[in-house]
Amino acid sequence: MQAVYRFSFDVNPSDVLELDATLGDCILHNPLKATSLFQSVCFLSIKTLSLIDHIETENQVNVVLKPTHLPPFPNYCLGLSEFPRGYGPMRPLALEGLVIAMTRVTKYTQGARFLCSEETCPCSRGYQHIRVHVPGATESATVRSDLFCFLCSSPLKEDVKSRVLGDKQLVELIHVRALDVWGVHDVASLRYQSVTLFLRDELCNSMKIGHLYRIVGIPAHVHQWPNITWSVEACSVQPWALKRPCLVSNNFQNLLAASACSPWRFAAIVANSFGSPVIPPGLYNTLKLGLLLSLVQSEDNSDAPNHLDVLALTSDTLIIDRLMRYSLPLSSRGILHAPTGELLASLSKDEHGADTVNIHAGSALLATGGVCVLGDLTCYKRDKMDVLQSALESRTVSVFIPGKKYGDDVDQQISFPIQCNFWAIADTASASKRRDKCDDVVLGAAEMGSVPRQLAERFDLLVQCREMSVDPLLLSMTVHTLRQAISPGEPLYPACMQFTTQDYNKFLAQARDLKVEMSPEAEKMIHGYYMASRRVRSDSTPRSSVSVTSIKLLRISLAQAHAKLSLRTQVLEEDAVIAVLLCESSVTLKHGSFPQLLYAS
Repeated sequence: MQAVYRFSFDVNPSDVLELDATLGDCILHNPLKATSLFQSVCFLSIKTLSLIDHIETENQVNVVLKPTHLPPFPNYCLGLSEFPRGYGPMRPLALEGLVIAMTRVTKYTQGARFLCSEETCPCSRGYQHIRVHVPGATESATVRSDLFCFLCSSPLKEDVKSRVLGDKQLVELIHVRALDVWGVHDVASLRYQSVTLFLRDELCNSMKIGHLYRIVGIPAHVHQWPNITWSVEACSVQPWALKRPCLVSNNFQNLLAASACSPWRFAAIVANSFGSPVIPPGLYNTLKLGLLLSLVQSEDNSDAPNHLDVLALTSDTLIIDRLMRYSLPLSSRGILHAPTGELLASLSKDEHGADTVNIHAGSALLATGGVCVLGDLTCYKRDKMDVLQSALESRTVSVFIPGKKYGDDVDQQISFPIQCNFWAIADTASASKRRDKCDDVVLGAAEMGSVPRQLAERFDLLVQCREMSVDPLLLSMTVHTLRQAISPGEPLYPACMQFTTQDYNKFLAQARDLKVEMSPEAEKMIHGYYMASRRVRSDSTPRSSVSVTSIKLLRISLAQAHAKLSLRTQVLEEDAVIAVLLCESSVTLKHGSFPQLLYAS
C-alpha cells in the first residue's frame, strides 16, 4: 500500500486574488502555509467523498502548488545578474535565462514513512510519521536516521517498502546577456553567475540545452555541510524569446519601393552596402550575400531545420574574419568559438549531491537559433576537425557517458540537435600537410589549403573570395583603413552610410520572422536544375552527384532565404535562379566544373 499520495495543482495567483484576496496573498508570499491549507482541504475532500480508502491521516497527502504566472511587478521578478542573493523570503519569483548545462534524470524521495522502534507505541504502526520533500531539502534531509517519535521519544526507523520515489533533474541557468562574453558584443560591467534549477517529476526533460525559458520558482537554501548553496525549485517552465526591434527603417522602405521594378535589385543593393564600416562597398559581394542569407535563415525551429553553413575560401583571412565578426551581432544569437574551446559538449561531476553527470553546452549548443563563427579552420587540430565534420554530417551532438565514472551501472549516450549556422574560413594560402590523392582531384575544384576536402564538402555554401586582380583590392582596403584612421566616426561612403548597423539589425529581424511559401515556377526551376545536374554529374562521376540534401538546400535554405532578404512572403522564380547560381558555384568548388550542365538544363 502506498504511504504518500502526491497531488499537483497548477495555480494562477491572479485568478485566486480575484476570488479571495487573502488566499491569493498567501500563495504569493507564504507558499508553505498555502500548501498546508490545500493539504487540509484535499484530505477532507478525500475522506468526505471516500475517494481513496488507504489514506488514514492528513500526513499522507503530499500537495505541490505550482504557480503558473505571477503579477508583472518588479517585486516578483528575479534578475540573474542581481547580487547579493539569498536574503529574501522563500516565495515564488519569476526569472528568465539560458540553459547552459543539465544533468540526467535521477531519482529522489517524494515521501517516506517512519515507524517508532518501540513496539508498544501507537506510532509503531499507522501513518503518523510521514516526511515529504519541501523546496530546498536534500535527500539526506528528507530521509534521516536521527528522528525520534513525538510520543515516546524513541528512535524512528524507515519503512523502506513504503518509500515513494520521483524524478529529478538539475539545470544550470544563466542570464542571456552572459553570451556577450562568447560573442563580439561590448561586455557590460555586470557579473553573471549561473543558478541551479531543480526540475522535479513532470517538469523533467521540459528544458533543452541552449534554449531560453521563463521560469516561476521558489528560491531555497540547500544545506550541504559545511556549505550552503542557493538554488531555485521550479514550479512552471515556459519557452521564452527575446524581444527584438523588427521594424524596417525608412531608408530600407524607400529602397524597397525604388527597386520594385526588379526582383533582384533590392537584395543586391543590400548586399553591396553591407559591412561598409569594415570593408569598402563592392568587395566580396557574393560572400556578403551568403552571410545575409545565413542570417535570415538562423531560427530556432526543430520542425524545419533550415540551416545554411558558410565556408569562405580566401588567402586574406584577416579581412574575412573582420567581416564575419561584424555580422555576428546581427544574428539572433552569436557565438565566437575559440579553437581551443569546447565546440559540442563537455562532462563533469555534479556538485549538488545528485551523484550524476553534468552536461555542459559547447559553442554549437549555446548558439542555438543563431550563428557560431568558427574562424580559420587551419588553426584547428585534426581531431577537432573530425569532430566538426561529424557534427555537420549528423547535425547532432552525441555525448557518451561512461557509467562507472559517473555513478551508474551502464553506459549511456545522449544526443542533442544542432540548430545553428556555422561560419568558417579556409586559408587557401596555407600549404596542405596531406595532399589529396591525384585521383581525387577534380578539374575546377577549389584549393582548400590544409582543410580536409571531406570537411569542406559538409558546408552548405562555399564561397571563393577571389578578385580579378589583387592590386585593386589592396588599394581599396588601404584607402579604407587610412580614411578610418584619419577621420574616425565620419561617414566614408555617404551612399552606404544611410543604412546603419542598427537599420540592418531591424531589417534582418523582420526578414527572419517572415513565413515564405514556394511558388510553382520556383518549384519547376529548382526541379529542372536538380534533374539536369543529377543526370550530368552521375554520368561523369558518381562521387559528385547531387543528393537529396542538395535539393533541400536549394528549395529550403537558399531560395527561401533570398525571398526573405527581399522582404517577400513567396519564393519567386527569380529567387530560385539565385539559389541555382549559388548552389552551382558551391558544388563546382567542391567537385569541379561541368560545362555540359548548362546545356543539359
